[in-house]
Amino acid sequence: MIIAITPDTHPQIKNPVFSAYAALYLRIYEQFMDQLRATGIAIDPDDLSELALEKRRQLQAKGATVRNSDRSIYINAISPACVACRKGIGSATFFVSLRCHRDCYYCFNPNQVDYEHFTTHQRDLVGELDAIHAQGQKMDYLALTGGEPLLHKDEAIAFFKRASEQFPHTHKRLYTCGDYVDEPALRELQAAGLEEIRFSIRMHDSQAARRHILDRIALATQTIPAVMVEMPVLPGTLGEMQTILTELDRIGIFGINLLELCYPLINAEEFNAREFRVKHRPFETLYDYWYAGGVPVSGSELVCLDLLDFAIDQDLSMGVHYCSLENKFTGQNYQQNTGVKPPATALLSQRDFMLKSAKVFGDDIGPVLRALEQQNYRDFQVDQQHGYLEFHVSQIRALKKLDVEIGISTSTLEQRADGLVQRELKVDLTTPRLFKLSDL
Repeated sequence: MIIAITPDTHPQIKNPVFSAYAALYLRIYEQFMDQLRATGIAIDPDDLSELALEKRRQLQAKGATVRNSDRSIYINAISPACVACRKGIGSATFFVSLRCHRDCYYCFNPNQVDYEHFTTHQRDLVGELDAIHAQGQKMDYLALTGGEPLLHKDEAIAFFKRASEQFPHTHKRLYTCGDYVDEPALRELQAAGLEEIRFSIRMHDSQAARRHILDRIALATQTIPAVMVEMPVLPGTLGEMQTILTELDRIGIFGINLLELCYPLINAEEFNAREFRVKHRPFETLYDYWYAGGVPVSGSELVCLDLLDFAIDQDLSMGVHYCSLENKFTGQNYQQNTGVKPPATALLSQRDFMLKSAKVFGDDIGPVLRALEQQNYRDFQVDQQHGYLEFHVSQIRALKKLDVEIGISTSTLEQRADGLVQRELKVDLTTPRLFKLSDL
């Protein structure tokens, strides 16, 4: 067992050097939370993680498939593009522009690099595909998003045509709100090689507006091989969402991706007006993730899990997939931390694709060092400045007779101007008796 070090668990640490070291990361996390509060959003005072964990266990017992270390859960079917997302290898997503005729308060596009520029300028997608092909890159999954990509229908068609020519075996998908989906557009997209289309449904729309999109979805099932819905799930919408799932199953779509709603660090007044709050502890590991979706909203995950339970009980035929915010991070972690040999003290976790090592502090260093030397283990590092001994987590098994506290360090590799750097992100707590290598 590994105990996450939080303000609630930090007092459990008896070793004063370890305690002081862990406090550094608590301060970093609290500084982040202060910055988050400064945007105007409230934080949920209640930690709902244990309730979510129990719901996950119940779903697994009822036959749901739990993958990516509980970050992704589905029944019946899942898009192959979603499976590939775990590592992100051979997968790329493009946009023509970030222009959109809608104004969704939870949209995270304003967080994208050069957002203002790309609301008025377009990318040369055919040229970008040609460049990738000329470099000999292997592509397995290609996607087109926006903004709203069908505001640029001709460019979208040209993108999928060229993708089919340059990468004939690549799975191709399109994201759209659905407003510009009609029979001619669907026929052109099908002819261009589109295999999957993902619609969004807005819960704050009128019933008539939702009906319009549902009709577009039904129309697409006549042309595109895999029709999906992908949408953030708002807290407090369980009943409405159950009705939508039932209708989508009747239409006969391939599946729905239930996304954890995120606060995009803007529009706090909209979230506060709906009494939405950010998760008590937004990130398992605080880091500069590429995904610009923001921070998770408390309660969204619970509704997603309840919808999976509903889908099982109602014996729905379509795929129903819960994609958490944490699920979107592992691809980045994999790409950063694989392809090079990890440091001698580190293990590449298959759970989150980050580097894990063990640390002991202060007065615990001496007895641990002697135990490691008795095992003829020499690949340890001593940090005099911070007062710790670092070693590979596999060596914890040699410490069973010692009453010591062990810090489990989580780090990642970063490419900087001066080369590859290992950056520690957090430290958690375990003991030789509690620890299992499978925990990582």
